[in-house]
Amino acid sequence: MAERPARTSQKAREAQVVRTERITPHMVRIVLGGESLAGLEIGAFTDHYIKLLFAPEGVSYPEPFDIEQIRAELPRDQWPANRTYTVRSWDPVHRELTVDFVVHGDEGLAGPWAARARVGDTARFLGPGGGYAPDPAADWHLLVGDESALPAIAASLERMPAGAVVHAFVEVAGPEEEQKIVTPDGVEITWLHRGDRPVGEALTAAVTGLDFPAGSVCAFVHGEAAFVKDLRRHLRRDRQVPRENLSISGYWRLGQTDEAWRAVKREWNEQVEREQESTA
Repeated sequence: MAERPARTSQKAREAQVVRTERITPHMVRIVLGGESLAGLEIGAFTDHYIKLLFAPEGVSYPEPFDIEQIRAELPRDQWPANRTYTVRSWDPVHRELTVDFVVHGDEGLAGPWAARARVGDTARFLGPGGGYAPDPAADWHLLVGDESALPAIAASLERMPAGAVVHAFVEVAGPEEEQKIVTPDGVEITWLHRGDRPVGEALTAAVTGLDFPAGSVCAFVHGEAAFVKDLRRHLRRDRQVPRENLSISGYWRLGQTDEAWRAVKREWNEQVEREQESTA
């Protein structure tokens, strides 16, 4: 369960939008379908993700779409950009893949696409990848994240075994961004409303102030990199949670584009781990 790289297939799949729904003011749900989704290997993890591909403005590709051919024959500035999104759910019978997108107007690449998506639109993606699922042997579970981690947290809650002890904290902008999520009996999400505070401040306060139950914890902490770093330090150093009991990653970083963050993310993670191991 420790943080580790998860491989994604390099063969691009092509799907079509079959349904769209705005589930909160800033969250859009897209359901993708199509014959190319047959055999999609999803189910082992609750943080399965895909990498959606977006062609640069004015660039088109020959059919059939071949990502390896594009990368071999075209200059890098004509390669498709990719954006990583968690799979909210997968229906293998109907071959429907559900993905939730945080949307803030025209900001970003995937969010505006999701806001404009219509039934029949085409989406190409790589994947899936993944690496986390709730450990049924754990004494209790800790789930922590902002909006970007909400799909994985929701999928994890739906997978929890009966009687599981769970503390789930999700930070959103305000009450209008809360979602109805099916959870096991007795399990509730603690919704934290960010308001004008920095991203993750409420999450950090909630976890550091939590009276940890006895026994081993299976922890999932994902979202904006700064608060993830703070909580990784807290869990490893202050709470003495073994590394193998943690799934922790900065999905994004405030003030950086997706490309810029991905370029330094591995080095950033390694540096943070070194710093925390030296003080553990």
